[in-house]
Amino acid sequence: MSIVEIYTSPYCGYCHAAKRLLNKKSATFQEIDISGNPGRRSEMLVRANGGHTVPQVFINDKHIGGCDELHAMEHSGQLSAMLAD
Repeated sequence: MSIVEIYTSPYCGYCHAAKRLLNKKSATFQEIDISGNPGRRSEMLVRANGGHTVPQVFINDKHIGGCDELHAMEHSGQLSAMLAD
């Protein structure tokens, strides 16, 4: 089973959309709330190669990107395959 991590903040509509898609795919994921946590935000910036917006999604420690990239993977059929690994 794949390891999915998603950096989020509570009032982010894109974060909610990304989590809805992952839930629809029955993917188990670890949500990392960066709001009010500068250490976690710094961690996200490093892991996402400077990506400073949320969500930032990682599958098996591979940086996927944000909500748009996650949905693009779903539309191309790549997401199911990556989650199945």
